[in-house]
Order: sequence, then C-alpha cells, then structure tokens
Amino acid sequence: MTPADPMPCLVVDDEPRLRRVLVRLLEAQGFACAEAGSGTEALAQLERAPVPLVISDIRMPQMDGITLLKEIVARWPDTAVVVVTAVAEVESAVACLQLGALDYIAKPFHLEEVRARVMQALDKRRLILENRMYQRHLEERVREQARRIEELSLERLQALVHALEEKDPYLRGHSMRVAGYAVGIARELGLDGATLDAIALGAELHDLGKIGVSEAVLHKPGPLTDAEYRHIMEHPVIGARILAPLMRDAPAALAIVRSHHERLDGRGFPDGLKGEAIPLEVRIATVADSFDAMTSLRPYRPALSVARALAELEEGKGVQFDARAVEAFRAAFPDASRLPVTAPAVRPLHLPGPAASD
Repeated sequence: MTPADPMPCLVVDDEPRLRRVLVRLLEAQGFACAEAGSGTEALAQLERAPVPLVISDIRMPQMDGITLLKEIVARWPDTAVVVVTAVAEVESAVACLQLGALDYIAKPFHLEEVRARVMQALDKRRLILENRMYQRHLEERVREQARRIEELSLERLQALVHALEEKDPYLRGHSMRVAGYAVGIARELGLDGATLDAIALGAELHDLGKIGVSEAVLHKPGPLTDAEYRHIMEHPVIGARILAPLMRDAPAALAIVRSHHERLDGRGFPDGLKGEAIPLEVRIATVADSFDAMTSLRPYRPALSVARALAELEEGKGVQFDARAVEAFRAAFPDASRLPVTAPAVRPLHLPGPAASD
C-alpha cells in the first residue's frame, strides 16, 4: 500500500482518544481513515460509502459492535471487520469470529500488534475474495461447458431430424420451412432476441418425436384408424421427453415441441390446452406448422393449394388458430405467389438466453 492508493478504513469507537490513536496508526500505514463514535453512526457512513476495512469496539452505546458486525456481514460481505475488545471480553471476541469478524485486538494493545493484526485480516480478506472469484469463474466455466454440451446434443438431434426428413419425400425440408414461417410471424408481432431464438429452435425440432412413431403408420397411404391417429399424436410427448434434459434454459422452445398440436378451442393434443393457456410462441409455431403441412404432399392426400391453405387458416381463426398469428403470417408473407417457401440451408442450433415471458 502506498500513499498514492490509500485503502479506505472506518474506525468505530465511543472513546475519542482511543479512536484517534488507531486512526494515527493506520494513517501512518497508508490508510485513509474515517471515524464513527457508535455503531449507528458507522452504519450511516457505510451506507454512503462502503469500505474494505472496519475496526470496531464491542461495547458502545446505541448499537454495540456485535450488532454492527452482523449488519456489515449481511450487507457488505466483502468488508473485513476487526473487533477491539477488553481482555475480559475475549469470549465475546471469539463469538465475533464465529459471526464473521476476521480478527480481534485485545485492550490494552501494542501498536505493533495492531499493525500485524490488521495486515493479517487484510490478507485473509484478499484470500477470501480471490477464492470467491475463483469459485465464481469455475461455476461459470462449468455452466458454459454444460451449455455447450447441450448445444452439441441439440445439433446432433437437428442433424437427425434433417436426415430423417431427407429419407422421407413427404417431409423433406418441413422443419426448416416451419422455422422460417414461425420466425417471420414472430417478427411481424414485434418479438425479437431470445424469444425469436426459442421459436426458431422449437419450430425446427417440433417433429423430433416422430422418430418414436411407426414408419408404417407415418407413411400409410390411406386414412388412419383412430388407434393409428392416437399413435401419431404421441410424437409431441415423445419429442418433449427427449429434449427436456437439453432445454432447461429454453422452456418456450420445449413448449413448442410438446404443444404444437394444441387448439384454441381446447380440442388439441396432448394436454387439451385452451386459449391463452397456450403460450404465444406455441400459437405462432402452430400456424406455421399447419400451413406447411397443408401445402405439402402427404401419403394420404395431395398438397392443398396456397389459396386453399390460407383460407383454412382464416376459417380456423379463434377456433384452432390464434387470430393475431394468422394475420401476422399474412403480413409477413404477403406475396402468395412465392408460397410455399423453399427450405433454407440447415444452420447450427443455439440455446436461447433467458427471455421475458409473454
């Protein structure tokens, strides 16, 4: 410590003479000292300007040193506290150590002992702060590594989705087109940032659960039986179950995977959610998914024309589809002659950051 960078210090004692002795000693060591005659006065000063070091007597009027110590530990945990106590109060000093004081000085004290105790306390403070910083950085590194592992796992699942689609002429490019439509709708509704990322992620992986559905049922050329339809409608739950461990930080994306077959009227799958109980991100993805499904060839029916698909969206407003999402789709893709869009190139997936809920 040099005079060029004095460390702030607060000396708290109701005896002015003793307080001045400590101040002179510490100032000689390069500290910039303030004084307080009671715990109450000390707290008022700390509220205005916290300091890294407080030296406080135990017995004081208005607020004793133990109460002051508790307040400092709770409100300014980076502040080192050294208590000053009479020899007969050593037990109190030990109690202060248990409460968080870094050292104590017994009265009557020698100046060299004060100097040594203060420097030892500051060394302890430095080690504590360094350890805390190390732990914080270590935790951040662990979180970042865990996040990267999740992203790599999602990227593998993304590759799996696109590989499955490439094998299926009826689904080829579906997930990327749905993601493109959903992002366009979301932007038209004024959504951005992490919410857009969540919508893109959920839309792209929304049909992942179809890996758990029988290919014979998926590719059946005729109408489905009730049992076959229920079997196919298990795919949102299967997909959500696969992705849940990887999407702890992306609940909106996971909701899209699980709930993209819900309907506003409560007649959807798998949970029968109704109206506003369906998150906005899901309602957006549902419109995108439905339009692409209607305009795509399926084993059991030909593709609908764009005009007919748009009419279906209009007819389903307020019943199956969110009206705002349908209108935003029309506004985002106003040129019907350019629909359906071509699926864009596959891009790496990234987990979105925290986003405000709708």
